[in-house]
Amino acid sequence: MQYWNDEKCLKMLSNCKEAISSKGKVIIIDMVMGNEKEDRELTETEIFFDLQMMILFNKNERNEKEWASLVFSAGFSNYKITPVLGLDFMIEVYP
Repeated sequence: MQYWNDEKCLKMLSNCKEAISSKGKVIIIDMVMGNEKEDRELTETEIFFDLQMMILFNKNERNEKEWASLVFSAGFSNYKITPVLGLDFMIEVYP
């Protein structure tokens, strides 16, 4: 979902919401800007990717507040964000 604008992401998430059962979940692996990291190199790399997205796609990487807005706008009731590896996070989205 990293390279798509909010409108397209909202459409995809809304379609997922319609397709899954009440006990299901959607799993997204993506960056989440602004999460506190102890590793300075990871923070610098995160900022580099954010600038790259701005230059190439005229958009920024999403922070947690922006992810929450997408999730709730698509009709989901809850989400959980977990660091996975490096700059990647697992975003679990629940109906």
